[in-house]
Amino acid sequence: MITRNLLSARAIARSAAAIFALHLACLGVGAQALSVLPVNIFLEPGQKATTLTVTNQGTNPTAIQIRAYAWSQKTGTDELTASDDVVVSPPIATIAGGATQVVRLILRQSPTGQEGTYRILVDQIPPPAEPGIVHIVLRLSIPVFAQVSAKPVVHVQFHVERKDGKMFLVGVNDANSHDVIRDIVLTSTDGLKFKSQGDSPPYILPGTTRRWPIELPANQPPPPGDTFQLTAHSNSGAISQQVSVVGAP
Repeated sequence: MITRNLLSARAIARSAAAIFALHLACLGVGAQALSVLPVNIFLEPGQKATTLTVTNQGTNPTAIQIRAYAWSQKTGTDELTASDDVVVSPPIATIAGGATQVVRLILRQSPTGQEGTYRILVDQIPPPAEPGIVHIVLRLSIPVFAQVSAKPVVHVQFHVERKDGKMFLVGVNDANSHDVIRDIVLTSTDGLKFKSQGDSPPYILPGTTRRWPIELPANQPPPPGDTFQLTAHSNSGAISQQVSVVGAP
């Protein structure tokens, strides 16, 4: 009975989605294209101001809201907290079609000891409702790194955790700057290769621990052995090292 109800619910959901998609096609969908430069912002030690350029690539005017958030990974996932550490000006703007808006960013106080990490959210404000038009609004998220050293120190230690048939690559960043980890591949002692699962965010912020889920072949448990060969790419260079397997805490 439970299985039958679940299948019925899924069929209803698929039908509803199809009807909604057809409804959108009949109504018409309006969207504006926005782009920003730069896509990553780095403030050098002592630097307290910079700019962000937002371009409206559409043909109609569009309104945007710009907000700054403190960015942390205390629980191993990205967390954004409202913060006045970074001031944005203007916080709201209207950009004509094909035009640009320069946004000024001001850091109130330079970080000490550890890199300051923030994100700027650029949200498109929905235009007034129009009969027969569904407006899709955009959100852009731009990382901001306030550096504490002209030569940032990066040091990430890795190990592998296995528990309940799941496997994770764990990175511990005990340095004062972030790193970016991409193209993760773990190779077992018998030559099996495992890659990071999905589109896990590549950033590991200073003083944090990140876990990247590793894809496992269907119906196949993690391979035996106590080490893997890790290969990946990072901002600090190519990674190639042996990593130990430990039990999850």
